[in-house]
Amino acid sequence: MRIPTPVTRLLGIDLPIVQAGMSWASSAPELPLAVSEAGGLGVLAAGPMRHDDLRAALKALRDGTDKPFAVNLPLHRKGVEETMDLLLEHRIPVLIASQGGPKRYLDRFQAAGTLCLHVVASPVHAAKAAEAGIDGLVVVGAEAGGHPPPDLVSTLVILRAVARAVPDVPLIASGGFADGAGLAAALSLGAGAAQFGTRFLLSEEANVHPAYQQAVLAASAGDAQPVGRGLGVIRVLPNAFTREMGKLEEDGAELEVRRARFAESTLKMAAFDGDVANGKIEAGQSAGLVDDVRPAAEIVRTLAEEYLAVARGLPVVGD
Repeated sequence: MRIPTPVTRLLGIDLPIVQAGMSWASSAPELPLAVSEAGGLGVLAAGPMRHDDLRAALKALRDGTDKPFAVNLPLHRKGVEETMDLLLEHRIPVLIASQGGPKRYLDRFQAAGTLCLHVVASPVHAAKAAEAGIDGLVVVGAEAGGHPPPDLVSTLVILRAVARAVPDVPLIASGGFADGAGLAAALSLGAGAAQFGTRFLLSEEANVHPAYQQAVLAASAGDAQPVGRGLGVIRVLPNAFTREMGKLEEDGAELEVRRARFAESTLKMAAFDGDVANGKIEAGQSAGLVDDVRPAAEIVRTLAEEYLAVARGLPVVGD
């Protein structure tokens, strides 16, 4: 099955389905390998990975598929220059960079033949990235898990704003997508693909603790709430951590007090250790639309089939 769009043609993939780079969940080769083999774009999350583990994962991806895959790299990561050197050495097919500007890496990676996508959450940043020569953009809206835009503009609005600001740049929409209807919506709004995070978090290949997956499975659409205003907003499910942060905000606690409490809880605690009471259970609002854990390849196939069913059912002029 193929669904051609500007993004699939740019990346050399069959389907406009991108698996989000999720720390821990896709910080191992199994999930991105399964997604890429199924025709989408699998994304290895380099953020929390030690360099030896990153090298091993890149080798496993190269050995496991001849199809494109991507590496997501947060530019604020400690030792990011050394990590970029490692990725350049391995000549990765696609880089998805976030939390920094593209001028820091663009020339080097494009010279090595790597396609470069940059994560943005505003028309202003999209225009700057386009001017710098980026190959494509991942546009993130408020519904996304992890790190949504601090102004919490919805994907519906921010995607249209970016599409109007940079009409010639291939776009991948991210935030709130869980099924083929969401994919159809993303394409209708001007994107060439949709990025799915929470849906692939609930896959058999996701590298997370079962308790984390169970917490996400039990969530409804309204459970994933933003916390940490002024500290780098994240969208997470409620637990002891979020209750304590909410109480500090209600009581008007000083920024440094809130910062210290915010840093005490980590995503690793929930995703790797399974401490879903005290860790950060990052998830998108689409958690309320996902109710099972399935193989990643099956998820890709189902998303594509659902999209085709939705597209065929849309009214056309004259009906």
